[in-house]
Amino acid sequence: MNKVTPFLMFNDQLEAAIEFYTKTFPNSEVRKVARTGTDGPISSAEFVVGGQAFMGYNGGSYFSFSEGVSLYVDCANQDEVDEYWDKLVKAGATPTACGWIKDPFGLSWQIVPRRFTELISDKDPKKVKAVMEAMMKMVKLDVAALEKAYNEA
Repeated sequence: MNKVTPFLMFNDQLEAAIEFYTKTFPNSEVRKVARTGTDGPISSAEFVVGGQAFMGYNGGSYFSFSEGVSLYVDCANQDEVDEYWDKLVKAGATPTACGWIKDPFGLSWQIVPRRFTELISDKDPKKVKAVMEAMMKMVKLDVAALEKAYNEA
């Protein structure tokens, strides 16, 4: 285990979340689980999603996630953005804005094409502003539209 590992408190949906996350993202696995009783539900787990280790616990109905914490998914290109976005939507996620989407367990994800990060790292503040303004109007990020805003600035 890493020295510092995110610990997620689920509202009694830990097992379903782990199943979905490990199926959706490569380089994922379940390392350890603890169950309530011999055949009971998972109460806590250590798992990896996309190479990132997590601890999880079924904390009960008084625990919920907020947008103050989100998981950032670095996508190589638009196809990868579309792939993860579509998998999350198919599972019942709610798209919000600017590449953010809330999964059916209440956890927020940022599905971000690497090209966006490259464009907003430009030294020309006009180009960066144009890209940011374009992004602010999007729900799912669109690389072609971001590049168009960049090129037209």
